[in-house]
Amino acid sequence: MRTFSFAAGGILAVMMLSSAATAAELRVLAGGAMTAVWASLKPKFEQTSGHKLDVFFGTTPNLIKEATSGKPFDVGVVPVEVMGDAGARSHFAAGPTLDIARVGLGVAVRAGAPKPNISTPDALKAALLKAESVASIPESATGYSIAKVFERLGITEQMNAKMRAQPTPAQVVAVVAKGEAELALFLMNVLTVPGLDVVGPFPAHLQQDVVFTAALGAGTKEAAAAKALVDYLRTSDAISVIKSKGMRPG
Repeated sequence: MRTFSFAAGGILAVMMLSSAATAAELRVLAGGAMTAVWASLKPKFEQTSGHKLDVFFGTTPNLIKEATSGKPFDVGVVPVEVMGDAGARSHFAAGPTLDIARVGLGVAVRAGAPKPNISTPDALKAALLKAESVASIPESATGYSIAKVFERLGITEQMNAKMRAQPTPAQVVAVVAKGEAELALFLMNVLTVPGLDVVGPFPAHLQQDVVFTAALGAGTKEAAAAKALVDYLRTSDAISVIKSKGMRPG
């Protein structure tokens, strides 16, 4: 889903025009794993553009449900799996989407707990089978990617029995930080927080990126402001924020 790029001068011009126009309030659908990114980007964009953002965070199934609910939205910055759903895709503008950020899978334990060896596929398999419980969000783009890893390792049935499914990334962190689950399996940027110690990323041969891609809502009435937001997400300022939150741009 790679796509188009914008010249820096063009982006600045769009932002200036948007600021001069009547301020809009944009409703944004966003992957929950980008919560920390939006916490920084939202005030920066609002100050620069004069527009306001109302951000709805969700997992892939939540975002598909929201996109198809009939409730208007202006921009989506969502896992590519959302765009793979035909019903959801029909509610976004036609044409290519713009990949904004990506991040790989990782493992974490409660702060101070022993860290298992996950340096190779065999080591990761052994660590997962030894763990009494793991926390993740099976019904999410991340969960789908982790399930593929379980399948490749031949441990799907065993891991399903150990899974402590959580509704949000924050809950994945919380249950492991409190010792209610032994391992957290999620995106690296989410796991790098107080209360957890990151064990490391999945081994390279098993690693899968979750990619967040942007598109305008098909029914947006604020197309110019919505496009200004998407353009802003490719500026050096936004890229710096994305990197600082443990994700890779594009």
